Amino acid sequence: MAPELSLLSCLQNYLSFLFFSFTTIFFLFSLLLLLLRSRPWCNCHVCKAYLSSSWTAEFANLCDWYTHLLRESPTGTIDIHVLGNTITTNPDNVEYMLKTRFDNFPKGKPFSSLLGDFLGRGIFNVDGESWQFQRKMASLELGSVYARSFAFDIVSTEVRRRLLPLFTTVSERVIDLQDMFRRFAFDNICKISFGLDPGCLEVSLPMSEFAAAFDTASRLSAGRATAVAPAVWKLKRLLNVGSERELRRAIRMVNVLANEVIRQRRKLGFASNLDLLSRFMSSVDDDRYLRDIVISFLLAGRDTVASGLTSFFLLLSKHPEVTAAIRDEIANVMRGSGDDEVASLNQLKEMHYVHAAMYESMRLYPPIQFDSKFCIEDAVLPDGTFVRKGTRVTYHPYAMGRMESIWGPDCEKFKPERWLHDRKFVPQSPFKYSVFQAGLRVCLGKEMALMEMKTVIVSVVRSFDVQVLDGDQPPKFAPGLTASIRGGLSARVRRRSSGEERPGHGAC
Repeated sequence: MAPELSLLSCLQNYLSFLFFSFTTIFFLFSLLLLLLRSRPWCNCHVCKAYLSSSWTAEFANLCDWYTHLLRESPTGTIDIHVLGNTITTNPDNVEYMLKTRFDNFPKGKPFSSLLGDFLGRGIFNVDGESWQFQRKMASLELGSVYARSFAFDIVSTEVRRRLLPLFTTVSERVIDLQDMFRRFAFDNICKISFGLDPGCLEVSLPMSEFAAAFDTASRLSAGRATAVAPAVWKLKRLLNVGSERELRRAIRMVNVLANEVIRQRRKLGFASNLDLLSRFMSSVDDDRYLRDIVISFLLAGRDTVASGLTSFFLLLSKHPEVTAAIRDEIANVMRGSGDDEVASLNQLKEMHYVHAAMYESMRLYPPIQFDSKFCIEDAVLPDGTFVRKGTRVTYHPYAMGRMESIWGPDCEKFKPERWLHDRKFVPQSPFKYSVFQAGLRVCLGKEMALMEMKTVIVSVVRSFDVQVLDGDQPPKFAPGLTASIRGGLSARVRRRSSGEERPGHGAC
């Protein structure tokens, strides 16, 4: 029997070896096909520059290189063949994608795959019924007059009790504005959307570690989209190595925070509360789905507001004449108000120049620099560009804000007056100014975000000088789903005395 068992054992080992070899060869062959389909061999000058990163010799950021290419294009549209990506700044194309043929340009499965581990089935990563359900629920909360009043009370209280005292404490010191605004925005979104003060969360790690994990997850998830061959990051995820291992670790920590938010909301009860999470919890029993919703609204409420405020004060530090105009308007509207009083909602509505300055800042530095869709069926864009089905199509608000064909020869200047007519703010077409998206996916939190930013800007500019250090250098952006400045934004703040005149050149 022994020889027979030995023979049987050898046969089993041989078959196992054959099976393993076949599986390995099949996998490598499949990987080769995926690589070939991505066409990484394209020899056009754009693709070669992308693959070799030679563009970095002239441009600090990928978005600036794209802007350069789009300016040179007669149609304002380019193709990055190795990425299978068509990028456009043409407002007619944007309207075609976001409105005219909305059904043909969804987020798509490829996009959902890129961000699925981080955002899951959250509103920014889904189409169809799931997107419609979340949008309907969110619109009930964000669109009502009561909700906006409720949100303003929270923001104004946070500004008066936390932000302004913190600025006073650090007066004459160097701070990281970006980090400060992220902390402020995080507190606000937790209170407005979840009915929770972050101070009540019983997590074992400090909030700074969760913030770092959130930023890492955003950066690495966005990095997947820059890979020439998606099979590479998918293989790394399968093997749990490199950046994918780091991403998994960051998401695990983010999940701890999201689950704690859900646990606390459930502990406090949600049947009679009108915050966004309570509305969802009354209709959704799946905690994984709730986790995805929490992460999506944290991303929207923290990162975009913080990005908008950071870039605003970066620009304002370079333009003392804009600072002076803002302070004149604040003084006129808030005449008779105390030095530490926060502007009311009605007073904010009267500040047209401040509103114009915010829009102008986001024209040049949009919180979300680009947005992608995937074409379901072959299409021809209004500028004549043919788009094959399965192609990623990206409209680029950052580049659009720098196109002379859209904004004129002074497109790179920070000029709030371009938004004013008879001293009143006048908006532009959302397909020309696509900072808040447009069409059916237009940002639901737009008015709330503008209110939050405006409240902060009026309060800080009225009471403090903010001097950005190295403000003459163009910002370098960190990879991520939202625009953030690599290394933060260092600035020195100084409390202004009552009735103080405008500051000297370079302060705001």
